Amino acid sequence: MSTVTTHVLDTARGVPAAGVPIRMDRIGPDGTVEPVGSGVTDDDGRIRDLGPDDLAAGVYRLTFDTASYSTATGQENFFPEVAITVRLVAVDGAVPHHHVPLLLSPFHYSTYKGS
Repeated sequence: MSTVTTHVLDTARGVPAAGVPIRMDRIGPDGTVEPVGSGVTDDDGRIRDLGPDDLAAGVYRLTFDTASYSTATGQENFFPEVAITVRLVAVDGAVPHHHVPLLLSPFHYSTYKGS
């Protein structure tokens, strides 16, 4: 399983958000951006294989292409993309698994550190 997993729930429709393209980048201390992984949410709104199984500690950004999802579902969308930046910290020499959910509606989104 990837070090970072995610899922997207469409709270306006009350369903998992299938078909959302997501990319994950590592943000270097100097601001450089390095692509790490990408994928598209499945029928359950999840990506289980977003990036490598082992990631180094550091800052990562997940960018959700919400514009393409809203177009595909015929919804309005105020946020054409959602970028969530997280800091992964090593515990006992390794970065543990992190789950980053996104709750999405046309005019609102929220996230939290999942389990």
